[in-house]
Amino acid sequence: MLCLCKLCFLPRSQSESFNIQYPNPIHVAYNLLSLTSECRKRAAAKHLIERYYHQLTEGCGNESCSNSWCASSVGFNRMDNNAAAVKALELYKVNAKLCDPHPSKKGTASAYLESSAHSNSACSNRKMNHKDVHSVRDNFKDVNYLTEEKIYEILDICGEKEDYSPLIRVIGRVFSSAEGLVQSFRRSKPHTKEELKSLQGKDEDKDEDEKEAAACSATAMEEDSPASSSSSRLGEGSSGENDVQKLAPDEVSVDIEAVRRVYERLLSNEKIEAAFLNALVYLSPNVECDLTYHNVYSRDPNYLNLFVIVMENSNLHSPEYLEIALPQFCKAMSKLPLAAQAKLARLWSHYSAEQIRRMVETFQQLITYKVISNEFNSRNLVNDDDAVVAATKCLKIVYYANVLGGDLDMEHNEEEDEEPIPESSELTLQELLGEERRNKKGPRVDPLETELGIRTNDCRRPLVPFEEFVNEPLNEVLEMDKDYTFFKVETENKFSFMTCPFILNAVTKNLGLYYDNRIRMYSERRITVLYSLVQGQQLNPYLRLKVRRDHIIDDALVRLEMIAMENPADLKKQLYVEFEGEQGVDEGGVSKEFFQLVVEEIFNPDIGMFTYDERTKMFWFNPSSFENEGQYTLIGIVLGLAIYNNCILDVHFPMVVYRKLMGKKGTFRDLADANPVLYQSLKELLEYEGSVEEDMMITFQISQTDLFGNPLMYDLRENGDKIPVTNENRKEFVAQYAEYMLNKSVEKQFKAFRRGFHMVTNESPLKYLFRPEEIELLICGSRNLDFLALEETTEYDGGYNRDSRIIKEFWETLHSFGEEQKRLFLQFTTGTDRAPVGGLGKLKMIIAKNGPDTDRLPTSHTCFNVLLLPEYSSKEKLRERLLKAITYAKGFGML
Repeated sequence: MLCLCKLCFLPRSQSESFNIQYPNPIHVAYNLLSLTSECRKRAAAKHLIERYYHQLTEGCGNESCSNSWCASSVGFNRMDNNAAAVKALELYKVNAKLCDPHPSKKGTASAYLESSAHSNSACSNRKMNHKDVHSVRDNFKDVNYLTEEKIYEILDICGEKEDYSPLIRVIGRVFSSAEGLVQSFRRSKPHTKEELKSLQGKDEDKDEDEKEAAACSATAMEEDSPASSSSSRLGEGSSGENDVQKLAPDEVSVDIEAVRRVYERLLSNEKIEAAFLNALVYLSPNVECDLTYHNVYSRDPNYLNLFVIVMENSNLHSPEYLEIALPQFCKAMSKLPLAAQAKLARLWSHYSAEQIRRMVETFQQLITYKVISNEFNSRNLVNDDDAVVAATKCLKIVYYANVLGGDLDMEHNEEEDEEPIPESSELTLQELLGEERRNKKGPRVDPLETELGIRTNDCRRPLVPFEEFVNEPLNEVLEMDKDYTFFKVETENKFSFMTCPFILNAVTKNLGLYYDNRIRMYSERRITVLYSLVQGQQLNPYLRLKVRRDHIIDDALVRLEMIAMENPADLKKQLYVEFEGEQGVDEGGVSKEFFQLVVEEIFNPDIGMFTYDERTKMFWFNPSSFENEGQYTLIGIVLGLAIYNNCILDVHFPMVVYRKLMGKKGTFRDLADANPVLYQSLKELLEYEGSVEEDMMITFQISQTDLFGNPLMYDLRENGDKIPVTNENRKEFVAQYAEYMLNKSVEKQFKAFRRGFHMVTNESPLKYLFRPEEIELLICGSRNLDFLALEETTEYDGGYNRDSRIIKEFWETLHSFGEEQKRLFLQFTTGTDRAPVGGLGKLKMIIAKNGPDTDRLPTSHTCFNVLLLPEYSSKEKLRERLLKAITYAKGFGML
């Protein structure tokens, strides 16, 4: 059957099951009349069709009526409004019988056909019984916005009659209207407990005369007010309630607690829940249009109420919403201007963790549903799915609300480098060649982050763990090479998930960083070639380092120092390492060993640049080191080069180092992993219940030891040795102590270190994509070595397969190794003893056949993670040969 309501977005059968009243079905039927009866006068035709319609929906009021097309006749089958509109048109065409209104119906809702004056007269001249009053109230056609009180009133009346269709019609009308919903559930003066109790209880004490007066006023009001969204009316004084007092940046005019109470009572009824669903389907496209073309939020900030009310629906993540309603609503919400998104984030930041988690699950459910129900690939990109993109944009608002509502540290920020990192001397030439330097203004910053004045790194502990924002199914289908292209081009037509890094896992983000680094390497290589053509000089397209294995620090750091001084842009070229006297060609493996050897030398405690804590197994900057700042700059360059060239380093810094690299100073809380003994002592000082001054007798002067064990005194405040620590100033003492240990004492060393690191990574999206804990994973790799995962992902070549005898014996042997032997095997095969980001399951290792049984040792290509394994005759021989190979693996040679 055809649904004549042009406003219905669902199939006919589905809209009937929801019992939703769509706006003005009579007007729809009348519009169709003009196609068949142009000769009749429109006003008269509309009047007759309306009479037929009300006869079909309400009846004439005569209980003994014999008209088969009158709702008052015995045996009449009730129909919904759309079906009644269609039938009214048919009855008009055949000039069917029209009933005259029975006296019992005059003055009620059937007075739609009478003038308002006649209706008022009928009300004032006749005593109405209780049943008549309910008949009036059942329609509630004068209700264009809702309050908690009105909902409970209608609910009570419907409960008495056990017919919820009036409430369903009201919800359908108001919740499908942007104008109606914006005006609904406005805040007023707080209710007392007694008032709340009376609101939720039944309205049994109301006087009959009050009910009569209400019924009379209801009949006098215009019926079927337009429920459609009207952007031209919003914000133009449509209601006195729009003129609310000026709100704070994190406030809205909605009574959120009232909305939650209403939802809690109504959502248990399936038919009423269906009304919310169907209304949202109609509402969303109109809202999207308002925001896209009419700039409605700037004229009426209360428009945001609509999104607040809808998002309080705890059933949004249910399957019924996922197909149509929620995707359309997300598309509408994604059109909100930046200021509106920021206000939503500030409002939601006051929500509890459970409420934030519910919203996260709602959007994640939609993203996951769309991902698994479609086949995304390189030709059908997930970036082109409007529902997934819109849900991700909405999830970003919740993400920043989660950050704002967490434990924030907005104050302790590292100072920017006083001297800007020098640009390449090739800059002018690049501009002449059309190759202007990218990102001159620094790393990308999210606009919503700027609007809110906050960074993710400002949050020490969010309301909901960041991991819950990652969507693994999305990460699996995301074509990162395409997504990175959209990220760099920054077109409005293509969305990049790299602009919402919270939804990506560390593996996916690492792949995006890899593409960025490689493209920058290729760009530098091309620039060098063009430069050499113009200047006529032969320049090296690579960052080439030739080092001696027994003088690696001297050779490498001197060369890097010269490059950093002469042309820092060369640090962004692809690294190519050559060990003097060795035949290895660097395809990645030689660089891995180079970094490992450099790190071993630099962090040697005998050199004195870093101190080592035996308890935490961590390194820290030596505040009394004799090395100059340039040496620390070179170490920062090495760390940056490792990330830039996708190499994992075996470094052990506390997390505060990575936080400082991302721009945050160390605080007392960072001492927990940097110096746990000191942290525990200071914590006990803060919690001490006795007199600190009398019992502990400490002052604002602290002592440290230098390299030779000599004590060094430092005043946390001027004349600190004369200022006792008391119960009143102990918090200041603890804060100053942590500030000195983590920041002031190593200020020169760390600034130089950070400067070297930024020489390589200043144009990278590193800070935009990664949090401090992910930076550590990026540099150091995963500490968890899952060799079962490695076995699952290993590939075979040269005649071997998973079922080969030698392969089964190989894995049995490897699994029997101890932890140290397994690390040696990784070092031998891949060039590093650490797992990559994502674990060993992300390592693509290949085991290839290297001839029949022989006494030769296994060999490897560390550049490509290839193990060359002869087909040894026995398991014992395999174990003996393999152990010897991994134990004595130093240097490179040509096979």
